Amino acid sequence: TSKLRPRKAAITLTPRAVSQLRTLLALPEPKLIRIGVKNKGCSGLSYHLEYVDKPGRFDEEVVQDGVKVLVDSKALFSIIGSEMDWEEGRLAARFVFNNPNIKEQCGCGESFSV
Repeated sequence: TSKLRPRKAAITLTPRAVSQLRTLLALPEPKLIRIGVKNKGCSGLSYHLEYVDKPGRFDEEVVQDGVKVLVDSKALFSIIGSEMDWEEGRLAARFVFNNPNIKEQCGCGESFSV
């Protein structure tokens, strides 16, 4: 009998990201958050988050600490193995991704290539 080992999640979430996602997902009309990438910037790709009503056919579900996010299947290759964090500064608050797949990143950190 072959045993299937559980597969590692496509991305991991830091405690700060989990906390922020929990806040966003507790809106009066519950939605799901899908993480994807778009063609943008001088290095080619940028992260894109959007609210969706239901998962896409091939979306990857990531559940961690009671929070569920979706990873767009078209973005999976670009962001697999990444860590999603929430960063708050004096002028901005945003999700950031620590991505081991990045080969090149623009100077402002807005876009990347793999």
